[in-house]
Amino acid sequence: MSEDDNNMEEYPTEIHDYLTAFEKSLGSVDEMLKTMMSVSRSELLQKLDPLEQAKLDLVSVYTLNSMFWVYLATQGINPKEHPVKQELERIRTYMNKVKEIADKKKASKLDKGAASRFVKNALWEPNAENEHTSKTPLKGKKRQ
Repeated sequence: MSEDDNNMEEYPTEIHDYLTAFEKSLGSVDEMLKTMMSVSRSELLQKLDPLEQAKLDLVSVYTLNSMFWVYLATQGINPKEHPVKQELERIRTYMNKVKEIADKKKASKLDKGAASRFVKNALWEPNAENEHTSKTPLKGKKRQ
């Protein structure tokens, strides 16, 4: 029996599955980082509008702090008692503010002209009603 076979028997299969998934995730993160690092930051920011720049900055700093959170956990330090927790909460607050701004930007605008035409056409006009009633008799009334 090899040493790997002995190690496999020492921990449950579920943990092995989690470790395999974690290793794949690390590979994905590594690929993403290589892609992001291949383009200079100034080139990337020039292509984006200010709102997109803010989103990129927030995602970058959130990712970095999350990775530090994981690092602390692997070192046996409770990240919930570390200042990184407050930093992540602060970043989430700014992410929510940026999301609100983006949502306001996407919100539909009121076309005042179209709204006034819609209301005008939907309202009852007394002259039009009088013409309508004079041309057709009402049901239930006898003609004289």
